[in-house]
Amino acid sequence: MSAQTTSFYADAVLFDMDGTLTDSISAVEAAWGKVATDIGQDPEYVIAATHGKRAVDNLSQFKPHIKSHEMDDEVTAFEETILYFADAYHTHGPGSQQNSPASSSPATPSLTPGSSAPSSRNTSRASSFAGGLNQLAAFRRPSFLSKISGLLSMSAVREGERAEFDDPIMEEDHEEMLSQEMQLKKDQLKAWQLEAAAVDRSVRILPGVKRMISSIPEGRYAVATSGAKTYAYGCMTRVGITPPKVTITADDKRLKAGKPAPDPFLLAAKELGFDAKKCVVFEDSPSGIRAGVASGATVIAVCTSHERSKIENCGAHFLVDNMEKIACQAVEVDGELKLKFTVVA
Repeated sequence: MSAQTTSFYADAVLFDMDGTLTDSISAVEAAWGKVATDIGQDPEYVIAATHGKRAVDNLSQFKPHIKSHEMDDEVTAFEETILYFADAYHTHGPGSQQNSPASSSPATPSLTPGSSAPSSRNTSRASSFAGGLNQLAAFRRPSFLSKISGLLSMSAVREGERAEFDDPIMEEDHEEMLSQEMQLKKDQLKAWQLEAAAVDRSVRILPGVKRMISSIPEGRYAVATSGAKTYAYGCMTRVGITPPKVTITADDKRLKAGKPAPDPFLLAAKELGFDAKKCVVFEDSPSGIRAGVASGATVIAVCTSHERSKIENCGAHFLVDNMEKIACQAVEVDGELKLKFTVVA
């Protein structure tokens, strides 16, 4: 079948980020795989359920115990985990001279609360987490384990206070339990860092993106992403993209809802000073494509993270392999600056 060429005009461009401008899917999947391991669920299921959605929405679903006032910090910690996975190979792994996964660098995020108890479940993706948390086992001696139930039956000690026991043996065992739990957490952290450094999960820029961005005048494009600020800015700067002045991230307090709701694209268009209906949206995920369609924009879907069959029925106006199939040119039409798009599909 011969390729078809179509041209049309628009006022501005609204880009999704991950899977559209950048490829950090390996690091993102590893981070969600870690969350799945922490909570004892199948990584494959969790990864599939989280793609294209805000971390806050996904964490609310899979970690419902997180309190509302704790969520911002949880999202930041999760996104720092993504960036750690993205950098670990070149910072600590075979691609670095340092070659020290267990570095005490302040950039290393702490383990999430649920990760202090390693899961005993084996999942279909367990092999991709070699050296991961589910291989760790408690290392307390049997005689010590038999006394834990007695310790747990006592009143909880408030944080910052020291437990007091009438029996000096019980006090000694309590101190030993705390020491060994701390050691277990350190071992879990080291195992996670070793696994992170074993595979190259670097963030990469996708084909045609540099050319596309360079062809659009400043002030005529924005980014509207399901990632929060830590992750979004971290990904773009890692591949040489300067985040545009209008970058709408998932933690923007002006948003009432994330994708597949159109809110991120509507806000991005508004901040640029254009009607979303006269904008072009570039997207890669089903939820993002639906958000773009709902905003009224012309949607160009790129098959960079999903098979064509997975996104061809989501409503996109054009479906292409990647941005190399699209050209943009700033032109003057009736005295106004317009963006002329040529799509080869």
